[in-house]
Amino acid sequence: MDFFDIVVSILGSTIRLSIPLLFTALAGLFSERAGIFDIGLEGKMLAAAFASACVAYVTGNAWLGLLGGIGVSLVFSLIHGFASITNRGNQIVSGVALNFVAAGLTIVLGQAWFGQGGRTPQLTGEGRFTPIILPFVDVVRDVPIIGPLYANVISGNNILTYLAFAAVPLSWWVLFRTRFGLRLRAVGENPGAVDTAGISVTWLRYRAVLVAGFLCGFSGAYLAIAQSAAFIKDMSAGKGYIALAALIFAKWKPVPVMFACLLFGFLDAFANFMQGKAVPGIGEVPVQIFQALPYILTCILLAGFIGIAHPPKAGGVPYTKER
Repeated sequence: MDFFDIVVSILGSTIRLSIPLLFTALAGLFSERAGIFDIGLEGKMLAAAFASACVAYVTGNAWLGLLGGIGVSLVFSLIHGFASITNRGNQIVSGVALNFVAAGLTIVLGQAWFGQGGRTPQLTGEGRFTPIILPFVDVVRDVPIIGPLYANVISGNNILTYLAFAAVPLSWWVLFRTRFGLRLRAVGENPGAVDTAGISVTWLRYRAVLVAGFLCGFSGAYLAIAQSAAFIKDMSAGKGYIALAALIFAKWKPVPVMFACLLFGFLDAFANFMQGKAVPGIGEVPVQIFQALPYILTCILLAGFIGIAHPPKAGGVPYTKER
């Protein structure tokens, strides 16, 4: 395998590994722009992955599995909204609690229903999303540089991959070119002014967390019935926290969020490629070092070593209407 083939292989893996991060980071974008910190992204993704795998296995239909994952993720979002918006509870505590609930409940239910140690049975056929071959792949495959990139990086992905990248400009348009987006950003900066204008702060924030739940449903479904063919215990593996780090690194803007997720995806893909490889002058490096790269970068970003990110001014602060 020559150098260019290696690059193409890593780029293809980068795209596939960045998709759950992208969906989840966009989910956090809507929630946090409205002033609701959502540490529970991890739990929503995990619960959605379990639900989508279960529904897809029972029905044999990947689209119904996706709907099942979205539905469960929306329920988790409503719980988070009820705790942090209606009851003005601590948003961090609520999110962490949801993560614990999802981690425990998926294992217990998985063992009770399928008896495979928290796993779900393997999906086949229509039960999972399969790769889509784009037009003219065979025609351009032999074209230097462009052909392999088109055939192995752009083409050959499942439908959720293309939906994830389509969600980036759509999110930008919603947030910065619609009345809903203007109000959403305003309620994250100054909810008192929004309330004075006669707009319900509570309803706006609920809509934001519901959008977050909707997108987390996609990320969970991608993990279980697109990237994999079953639910595996704790398969989210901290991706919700990494997506949160990407969101902070991107300063809560959709397009930079996409590039930040691609960066994390690249580190993950590079770690997979370097397993068992020898580094010149060093020799074979333990695979755990490469696997830790995304998490090390997460710590660096959250510690503020690469610029200071300023969240929405009302972020994490329960709103109490003045009387």
